[in-house]
Amino acid sequence: MSDMVKRRTLSVLVSNTSGVLSQVSRLFSRKGYNIESLAVGTTDDPDLSRITIEVMGDDASTQQIINQLGKQFCVYSVQELVPEHSIRRELVMFKVRAESADVRNEIIQVANIFRASIIDVSVKSLTIALIGDETKAAAMQALLETFGILELVRTGMVALERGAYTIEDESKEKTEFNLGKSVL
Repeated sequence: MSDMVKRRTLSVLVSNTSGVLSQVSRLFSRKGYNIESLAVGTTDDPDLSRITIEVMGDDASTQQIINQLGKQFCVYSVQELVPEHSIRRELVMFKVRAESADVRNEIIQVANIFRASIIDVSVKSLTIALIGDETKAAAMQALLETFGILELVRTGMVALERGAYTIEDESKEKTEFNLGKSVL
């Protein structure tokens, strides 16, 4: 039953120019797809950005959006990342109420269990940074709620293929690796 609706992670290699993100997000809006998570950053080539988009969809709707993205002039490559061949991570920052030394110590212990980092300390709060998938973030959030979460912010998922798996295809090779270089 591969055609069920599930979370899909798309990796999109695009031109690093103004308006590209708007163009890509408008495509999703026009097609009636909700973006669950979106993260964008430049690659090792400053002329290219990688957009990681998570959507809920079945095989047919996902293939349709991949095809539509591939037709965009600014898009060099689009690939659905297969969960067993990719790594997904998100940065989550929690600002937690910590008005006593005992409470701060308890929160620090929770952070240590999750291998999170304390990134700010004040008399009344601690700020913690956690990198992980949504299950790790949800588990830590549930524990921190007992102390009182003052603020929470998420980056959105970023994803990368494991091992030898890459986003490369013919268009990526031509643009990312051979841009302005002669082939010997």
